[in-house]
Amino acid sequence: MKTAAAASTAVAVPTIIPASALGKDGRPAPSERMTLGCIGNGNNGMNWMRNFLSDDRVQVVAVCDVNKYSKGYWADREGGRDVARAEVNKRYKNQSLTEKDCYPDFRELLARKDIDAVQIATPDHWHALHVIHAARAGKHIYGQKPLSLTIREGRMMSDAVKKAGVTFQTGSQQRSSIHFRKGIELVRNGFIGKVHTIKVGLPGGHPDYNKHGREKEETPVPEGLDYKLWLGPAPEAFYCPARLHVNWRWNLDYSGGQVTDWGAHHIDIAQWAMKNQKTGPVSFTNLKGHFPPRSELYNTADRYDWECTYKDGLKLLVGTGQKGGVTFEGEDGKWIHTNRGRLQSNPGDIVKSKIDDSMERVYVSNDHVRNFVDCVFSGKEPIAPIEDAHRTISIAHLGNIALQLERETLNWNPEKEVVVNDAAANKMLSRPYRAPWKLA
Repeated sequence: MKTAAAASTAVAVPTIIPASALGKDGRPAPSERMTLGCIGNGNNGMNWMRNFLSDDRVQVVAVCDVNKYSKGYWADREGGRDVARAEVNKRYKNQSLTEKDCYPDFRELLARKDIDAVQIATPDHWHALHVIHAARAGKHIYGQKPLSLTIREGRMMSDAVKKAGVTFQTGSQQRSSIHFRKGIELVRNGFIGKVHTIKVGLPGGHPDYNKHGREKEETPVPEGLDYKLWLGPAPEAFYCPARLHVNWRWNLDYSGGQVTDWGAHHIDIAQWAMKNQKTGPVSFTNLKGHFPPRSELYNTADRYDWECTYKDGLKLLVGTGQKGGVTFEGEDGKWIHTNRGRLQSNPGDIVKSKIDDSMERVYVSNDHVRNFVDCVFSGKEPIAPIEDAHRTISIAHLGNIALQLERETLNWNPEKEVVVNDAAANKMLSRPYRAPWKLA
């Protein structure tokens, strides 16, 4: 399969592969498969790589992680490039990965001309460099959420993908869920009347996902871990088990905490439902939250709430004080609530309503990875494009910025992507990179 080089549109390849092109094992012949490199072989990286391995149109040909092997991932499970290599080789009987196909440095993987696409499942502070380099190398990209660490990064990432003409799917898999899709179609077709308020409930705290959260004292860097490369553009910091593997999301140098981790999911549904996925609110008010001291290792907000308002007056309430998931409030006390595996309404019979083809329908995807692969072959836009992801996570970033600066109000210009009359807030739209890394 040919990879898309920097061009105005993605290369289109037939979605139906003739039987004559099938290999001996019944899968598409190697020349007709999408070759994939997996950057980041930890929790999400391993989970979603298995989905790619189950698609016969995909051939995983390389893995990449700064960690060779260790425990200490989700619930202290194993991770690293050795674990990813073993998983790939268990799936493929006759086309195994060798040590030469396992990279500590993403740049070596991206230099391979035989790779069509990459999955990027690394800590948030690495997303921008990985995506921009991959796009410039002409690779299609499945990128995990949250898209970026800063708003400036997100803008540059989206622009780089557009310029390269490659397919990008954000790992916002809720868009491929029937419960969210049905809820959005009910909202768009007026089953609760005009929506005036959307409430987005997100979790709080700093859960100890890797089971090493108490190990915050400096310890020697484990053998097989390139810790300097793990830090990358982030500030210099000593190694400790509590800092890495899943729990990194509780430190502001690497992530935005629960605000961005879950905001990337639920705020996205609110944006998509109301057709605001290419814009954003104009004001942030009623801000309240709590951050541990910046000197603490886990220093992201552990509780938070704010209100956003769009130009048309629509209200978006985000935070730990809301019911988990997304609640759309309409006229006469009617509402629809959707969350993973759940769809509720008031009155209760609204969720039983039929949506037929005479009504407005939304993009249908029932498998997020398969939708990405479909779009790589067809050249069509996937269900969770990068510009939508950028606009969604911008709302979470702005909430974090306003809370950190203890603002009573923050006004946003979504067209120019600047904070109105607030130099300190605008400065936080980007961050300095540690040498020699540059965002350019």
